[in-house]
Amino acid sequence: MDRAQLLLVGLPLFLLFSDIVNLFTPPPPPPPHHHHHHDHRPQPKPQSVPLDFPTEKEKESSIGGIGFGSTVNINFCSSCSYRGTAVTMKNMLENQLPGINVVLANYPPPLPKRLLSKVVPVVQIGVMGIVMAGEQIFPRLGFMTPPPWYYSMRANRFGTISTTWLLGNFLQSFLQSSGAFEVYCNGELVFSKLKQQRFPGEIELRDLVGQRLIASTVADDNGAGIWSHQSL
Repeated sequence: MDRAQLLLVGLPLFLLFSDIVNLFTPPPPPPPHHHHHHDHRPQPKPQSVPLDFPTEKEKESSIGGIGFGSTVNINFCSSCSYRGTAVTMKNMLENQLPGINVVLANYPPPLPKRLLSKVVPVVQIGVMGIVMAGEQIFPRLGFMTPPPWYYSMRANRFGTISTTWLLGNFLQSFLQSSGAFEVYCNGELVFSKLKQQRFPGEIELRDLVGQRLIASTVADDNGAGIWSHQSL
């Protein structure tokens, strides 16, 4: 076997093994669900001082500070080349909502597709092994004479190996893709590409996250006010 033949065989095998190593790495854990916990310890009785409630203009001007202590999770399909869009959205949210924590993670495909994607490399290795060493493999399996289709594959071994590698990688890429771009704000879904079949715009996503943060802040303030009235 000359150098050209070794290169044609070795390169697909090297890329196949690298795909197998990346395939069997464990998926990232699901995004943590953030819950707002209120401190129910008894508080000292407040003194009678006049309360200054913020005006509507002050509330609008303080939107840039509502991101502190909040987390946005952007789970996207890494095998679909969505990372660039996710990074763009991350930078935009961090600039528009200072103090917010934006976490990027891969959104895995459904379990059946993940299981099938793990079978593809095994089939690739099996076909390549049979093509390269079928005359030694079949007798060990109890077949004294290899089947006729083996000789057809053996006659064009390099074409068979290349076709198996290319088709296997295409099928594996399809099975590993989820097509997802899901955005969570403090554990609550604010945008889903799987449901709407489109990407969010930058202004649209900023408004969705900002509205969710404002709603959470108002709910916390109302809960704190009700608790303070009950303690009095």
